[in-house]
Amino acid sequence: MTTQLPAPGGERILLVGSSGGHLAQLLSLRPWWSRHERAWATFRTPDAEYALADEPDVSWVHSPTTRNVPNLLRNTALAAGLVRRFRPTVVVSTGAGSALPFFALGRLQEATTIYIEVFDRVESPTMTGRLCRPFTDLMCVQWEDQLGLYRDAHLVGRLL
Repeated sequence: MTTQLPAPGGERILLVGSSGGHLAQLLSLRPWWSRHERAWATFRTPDAEYALADEPDVSWVHSPTTRNVPNLLRNTALAAGLVRRFRPTVVVSTGAGSALPFFALGRLQEATTIYIEVFDRVESPTMTGRLCRPFTDLMCVQWEDQLGLYRDAHLVGRLL
């Protein structure tokens, strides 16, 4: 049995994800987020610029994020400003490394946080999934085999 993402009612949705496949998975949720006010946080890459060209509120996250403390601090400052300005009611991410400060600060602002584990990690949880888990209200997975990776995970099915 699969779980549907909660239906937002006039929500302010902050979508956070790396570019490439992570962004593609967030974009696949268009029917869910398209009727609501939203902001994006992702890496500035040609594919992200193209995909989000018509979106009015895009923040470019500093990369690389893996084991890069200066960029973690930069992204934390970026997240603080964006969360304060946009005031999301929902923060959703498919990873990767940039998600942590947005989840932690979103949770402090009482936003509902939804983490969707990527579809290509079936046997072990991602590092970002493990780091974001303490700040996550709804942990979603895309494969039945991923249900055992996180306590109380919900199966939403494949996004791509």
